[in-house]
Amino acid sequence: MKAGFYKAFNSIFGKIGRNASEEVLFALIKSKCLPVLFYGTEACPITSADKHSLEFTMNKVLYRIFGAMSKESYGEICKYFGIDKVEESISHRQEKFVKRYSTVTHYVTRYPLGSDMLNY
Repeated sequence: MKAGFYKAFNSIFGKIGRNASEEVLFALIKSKCLPVLFYGTEACPITSADKHSLEFTMNKVLYRIFGAMSKESYGEICKYFGIDKVEESISHRQEKFVKRYSTVTHYVTRYPLGSDMLNY
């Protein structure tokens, strides 16, 4: 996941670099790179070490854009551009997954195989 994230970020940053505004750059990171970084986190158990590793990955990208800063500054930058913390993003994705999965489970138990509802 991290390698794919870096690949997506480097392709965007290599093309637009510092020519685009930070708003445009972060909108692209949010829509094109972060889904790659968080792929599968909703269905797999994630340890605190995994979360820390993903946070470090995001901070490396921020370092590449803005240079050296304190860890707190990176958090403030993410908040300003509407990017949730890694832990919040994973939690939100897991909640959506459980909600979607529970709806499917309810549908399957309500209309068992062979019922007319599934033969549409």
